[in-house]
Amino acid sequence: MLLTMQNLLNRTRAFDFIAPLAIRLYLAPIFWMAGMTKFNSFEDTSAWFGNKEWGLGLPFPDIMAFLATGTELAGAVMLIFGLGVRWISVPLMVTMFVAIFQVHWKHGWQAIADAKFCMFNCSDAQGSIERLSAARDILKAHGNYEWLTEHGSFVILNNGIEFAVTYLIMLLVLFFYGAGKYVSADHWIARYFMKNPA
Repeated sequence: MLLTMQNLLNRTRAFDFIAPLAIRLYLAPIFWMAGMTKFNSFEDTSAWFGNKEWGLGLPFPDIMAFLATGTELAGAVMLIFGLGVRWISVPLMVTMFVAIFQVHWKHGWQAIADAKFCMFNCSDAQGSIERLSAARDILKAHGNYEWLTEHGSFVILNNGIEFAVTYLIMLLVLFFYGAGKYVSADHWIARYFMKNPA
């Protein structure tokens, strides 16, 4: 019985291409939107990359902004087509490391403020929770709170590392496992070269 169940489970591996495809299709619009935001306001992006007081304080901000923008836009396209996925995962992971440690780390874990839970750096999260409570009070007093929250709770961004770490882990999976079979250029290129060795 156990062996039969294991054999049935093993048969699902015929569809193992679905997981990397899903990860690619999930990440592509995220990186495309991030890249287009940088592209459409490139001067502001470059200023933010270089400014030590209110930005990241990185050296060579124009070059860094260009590399980040290009990586995200090219990465989005490559993820869609499943082309060079293991290769593009590396610079995309670098952008995630920069985002984690230069932008989000000081805000703790949570991307969205939640009064019920705090993982680390709770003093910073507490400020977001206080702002959330104040915003809810204002909306209840001066707005149609029931209409505003009809499809979900009102939230405020805490800007923690949660999303960036999630994207990093997904990229790590793509780096080790690749784009997946059938629905990727990488799969068909590899098959062609296996049939036609140099």
